[in-house]
Amino acid sequence: MPRRGPARGAPHAGDPFRYTSGVSTPLVIQTEHLDEEPAAWLRERCRLEVCDPSDAAFPALLAQADGLLIRTYTRVTPALLDMAPKLKVVARAGVGLDNVDLPACKARGVRVLSTPDANTSAVVEYVFALLLDATRPRLFLAEAIDGPRWKEVRQELRARRQLRELTLGILGFGRIGTSVARVARELGMTVIFHDVRAIPLGERHGAESVSLEDLCARADAFTIHIDGRPENRGFVNADIIGRLKSDVIVVNTSRGFVMNDIALADFMIAHPAAVALLDVHEPEPFDATHPLLEIANVHLSPHIASATDLAQKNMSWVVRDLWAALSG
Repeated sequence: MPRRGPARGAPHAGDPFRYTSGVSTPLVIQTEHLDEEPAAWLRERCRLEVCDPSDAAFPALLAQADGLLIRTYTRVTPALLDMAPKLKVVARAGVGLDNVDLPACKARGVRVLSTPDANTSAVVEYVFALLLDATRPRLFLAEAIDGPRWKEVRQELRARRQLRELTLGILGFGRIGTSVARVARELGMTVIFHDVRAIPLGERHGAESVSLEDLCARADAFTIHIDGRPENRGFVNADIIGRLKSDVIVVNTSRGFVMNDIALADFMIAHPAAVALLDVHEPEPFDATHPLLEIANVHLSPHIASATDLAQKNMSWVVRDLWAALSG
């Protein structure tokens, strides 16, 4: 008779994800945060152990694990896989798979899952929040002010440019890049992009495909959305950065390692009218030696573009695909 596992009660009628009697309950290790509802859903179906890779208990658990549930900071390397002879599935509650050695997993027959669309709208919202931070100065009044000061404040907060006056240059035209283009066009921005792929006209949302050189030369705002393939490490280098406008707005919500931080620091110091707003960094967290610290026109946020309740829950529901894979 089908069952969930030891002491879990009677199965729900019609549940297709069920191990048959006599088959041991699979073990899944959760190494980082998971929303409680998806975690509870998975816990009903398997043995779910929460354990950081730095914990002393991790190697023994890993040796018995059928599944590994990760987010951003757990690295799945050949060394880790060698310690997991029973591992069948690695599931990342997130989008990119930069922290997973995909060839090593493939060689061992380990399936790799992720949630590619789970946080797209959250990241797109955050990109425009950063662009508005850079273009629309604002102040919330904590006390009453007199008439003359009221006029002064309004003049001080007058924006030099609206978004619709800007050309937005998008480096990388995948899921997030194309969504950024769609929103930017609705806001009246001129949108140009560069990607290694040929993007069909019907998928461009009115954006113009240009060379990398033209992208740098024309962009008033330069937003980075390239993926985490190894060859993109340091892709935004001194040559690219040096071609940008002297008052450019640079936004990076993709990966920290695609940016040459020293080159960007030199550019921002030399061009005080420019602004850089960076949500991703290499490494994370960074320490006091980070080259972009204490530069007045550089603003660093702690990797929060996808930090919304909805996005986090959407990513956490990778547990459904994880369980389906374990269930065959």
